[in-house]
Amino acid sequence: MDVEDPIRALLAVTDKHGNRVDILAGLRGLDPDAFSRAIEVPLYGSSLRVIGREDFIAMKCFAGDHQDIADARNALKAAKEPIDVDLVRRLGKRFGRSAADVLDQVLKS
Repeated sequence: MDVEDPIRALLAVTDKHGNRVDILAGLRGLDPDAFSRAIEVPLYGSSLRVIGREDFIAMKCFAGDHQDIADARNALKAAKEPIDVDLVRRLGKRFGRSAADVLDQVLKS
């Protein structure tokens, strides 16, 4: 990674089944309040704090490849509670015009 890379550090964790989780550090454009919106999910008798839905969707639109955009759409479809559209739009704008444009398309689909 170089100084222009929007991610300062990435740790990719995989298992024997081919599942992968990326742990990001220093993501340029990430709202500092993202950590206060993190949620706890159960994991093997313990819990893990993960990024909230609106932050996740904005981050995926910023990443912008086909799988990331599909992940953002799937997160919207799987939501059991309404998404905070104003928040997710504000978060998308923090990542720049391109991410905001992708997010607009995802929200329309």
